Amino acid sequence: MSNVLLEVRDVAREFDVSKPWLNRVIERQPRTILKAVDGVSFTINRGETLSLVGESGCGKSTIARVVCGLYAPSRGSVIFDGVDMAKASTSEQQQLRKRFQMIFQDPYASLNPRWRVGRIIAEPIVAHGLMSDQNEIRKKVDQLLLQVGLSPQDQEKFPHEFSGGQRQRISIARALSSNPEFLVCDEPTSALDVSVQAQILNLMKDLQREFGLTYLFISHNLAVVSHISTRVGVMYLGRLVEIADTKRIFQQPLHPYTQMLQSAIPDLKMTGKQRTPVAGEVPNPLNPPSGCTFHPRCPHANDRCKAEAPKMIEHPLGGAVACHAVEEKRIVPIKLAA
Repeated sequence: MSNVLLEVRDVAREFDVSKPWLNRVIERQPRTILKAVDGVSFTINRGETLSLVGESGCGKSTIARVVCGLYAPSRGSVIFDGVDMAKASTSEQQQLRKRFQMIFQDPYASLNPRWRVGRIIAEPIVAHGLMSDQNEIRKKVDQLLLQVGLSPQDQEKFPHEFSGGQRQRISIARALSSNPEFLVCDEPTSALDVSVQAQILNLMKDLQREFGLTYLFISHNLAVVSHISTRVGVMYLGRLVEIADTKRIFQQPLHPYTQMLQSAIPDLKMTGKQRTPVAGEVPNPLNPPSGCTFHPRCPHANDRCKAEAPKMIEHPLGGAVACHAVEEKRIVPIKLAA
């Protein structure tokens, strides 16, 4: 059995954001295509957590939805446990979908306000036909509520009776109800207070150890990612620019964009380290820059960066990076304090 559970190969996702047909005819304008994801590849091994980070609009949530099948890829393929999801039959896809679930960003919008908590958590069990006896389902929901730190009596309540952190625990219980192996977590803590974020992250780590879960974790917060990740991938404007083990990313970031994100983390230890301010604004994704899309904001950019898009290359320090300056050794890796 291969240790790779999920493989994403050269996945792209485009959206047609054109004006209505009549407006385009009158104004003589072509279609407008947004490349939300543009050729992303990575693998996730069983039992590990791969986190994708980047500024808002970089395509990380789109990747999460493509992996879960909510969006079809415009190009490339998603392979789960050796099966190409696009080529699988309907019955094969149904069997595979039992094995992964998604935790959404907003705990206020992801739960049906008209349903009681017991019905919400039992929905995947009923939808996949895992159990039919109502007493067994109720016992399973009781068990799930206890596992996420809630009470079995909460089955009879409605979502509006809970706090944001408690609602996210309900979302996690629902995700676990079909006994999945793989969870896609789309910024599950971004809408929560800092203290509640820590509780949810610790809960997810405990569940991972207990059930051997594999996570794809989406976040824009590097401080959160450092707490839960095995590996980290950094995305910018629809492309993956660096991927490596968490320790290497945080101690020796290679790509200039990763270094800028690192500098944005508050220095709570007051070490006095030199900070690299994040320069400029994210370019318009409808009209991205030529070559390396980061070159307008990069202090190391040259003519090659403006003309040629860098390819992802392996690095001796571990992981891979897509940067001409790193490839040409114009950037010398500096080891940061742990």
